[in-house]
Order: sequence, then structure tokens, then C-alpha cells
Amino acid sequence: MPNQVLTVDPQNELKFKVDFSGLFEQGYTTHMRLTNPSSDTVLFKIKTTAPKKYCVRPNSGVLEPNSKVDIAITPQPVYLDPNEKHKHKFMVQSVIAPEGRTNIDQVWKEISPDQLMDYKLKCVFETPRVSNLNDSGDNAAQNEVTKKRAPATEDTKLPKTFTVFKHDNLENDLQKATSEVLLLREEESKLRHENLQLKEELLRLHQKVGEGRARRHSYTPDKNAQATLIPWIAIAIGMAFVGIIIGKFLM
Repeated sequence: MPNQVLTVDPQNELKFKVDFSGLFEQGYTTHMRLTNPSSDTVLFKIKTTAPKKYCVRPNSGVLEPNSKVDIAITPQPVYLDPNEKHKHKFMVQSVIAPEGRTNIDQVWKEISPDQLMDYKLKCVFETPRVSNLNDSGDNAAQNEVTKKRAPATEDTKLPKTFTVFKHDNLENDLQKATSEVLLLREEESKLRHENLQLKEELLRLHQKVGEGRARRHSYTPDKNAQATLIPWIAIAIGMAFVGIIIGKFLM
């Protein structure tokens, strides 16, 4: 494999900012510059081991002789898994463009692996610093209080040690709080799902009660039908009496 013809800046690592909970800082973009010092046209591609967590613009292109290009690498608003910190890497892959070839995609497909030039960079993640009690300015009064409480010696570094300890506790507390928030969100989702199931079950019970009432009413004669039958029953009874009376006279 030939040596990388492009000059890459920074040379070894790309720095990104994350907060104490492990979330990438929004709006923060890391830049990488590629320079082609040769007299050949060079094709390049930017690859990473975590493509879903970074947006790279441009991620490929063409560098004419003695030209340069700035690459913007923006992290996505996602959490950084502590177990993945050492696995995030970027690679600049390049190849000298063949003469007379204008189809760049076809060149990448047909290029031999031994003609590719690779350059790898590791990722470094920085967290915000907690202010140190030994800083100048407004911390001078605090230093005076510290001097009064204990004799000042060159080996005394209690304020600095205390600050680092507080920083570690704060980071641990934020991580615990983030975990608790995620658990609460999962619990809330489960409760909403159970509430929806209860509403559906209540709706089914109402439907069954309505169907039962409809069946009971279907076996009961309609009041209007009963009112219509009463005159005919009276007429039939009257005709029966008339028949009996006429029968007696005839006999």
C-alpha cells in the first residue's frame, strides 16, 4: 500500500465535546483539512467506524494539484456509550485519479486495493472542566480562608484534590440521573399502554351490556302493537255475545 499523498490536519486525533451525561454537545463541529501537495489529481473518501453518530460534509470529492478542502464533522445529538469511546475512529482514503476518467464512482469500484492510500485518526472526547479553587481573580478570597484554616506549605494541595473529587461525584450523579430518567420514561410508556388496554376493555363491556338490553326488548311486545289489538279483541267478544243471544232466540 503506498503512502498517503494527502496532508491531513490534524495529524493524529479529532476532538469532540460531550457533557457529563455522555451527550454530544450540540452545535459543536470539528474540522479536518486535506491538502494535495502533489501534481496529480487525487480522489478522497472519509470513513468512520460509527457512521450513525457523525455527519461528515463533504464525505468524498476530488482534489486538484496544490489544492485543499475543509471537512466538517458534526456529531449527532446522541449519547456516547463509554464502552465505545476507544472504538471511534476516522479514516481518510485516497487514490490518484486515472487520466481521462471522469466517472468517479466507477473509478472507486474498479480500483485495486493495493492502490488505495489510508490515513487513520482516533477520536478524543472532552468534558467541561470544573472551576478550580486555586484559580486567580474571584478565588483569591477563598485562598485566604484556606490559608487561615491550615498553615500554607508547598506540598498542601487539598483544595485541588477536593475539586477533582467533586468533579467525579458530579459526573457520577449526572450519569445516575440520566439512567433514572430513562427508566421513568419506560415506566410511563408501560402505564400508557396499560391505560389504553383498560379503556378498550371498558368499551367492550359497554357494547356487551347494550347488546343484552337490545335482546331483552326484542322479546317484549311493542306497546303500540298491544294498543292496536285491544279494539279487535273487544269486537270479537261483542260478536260472541251477539251470536249467543241470536242462538237462544232461534232455539
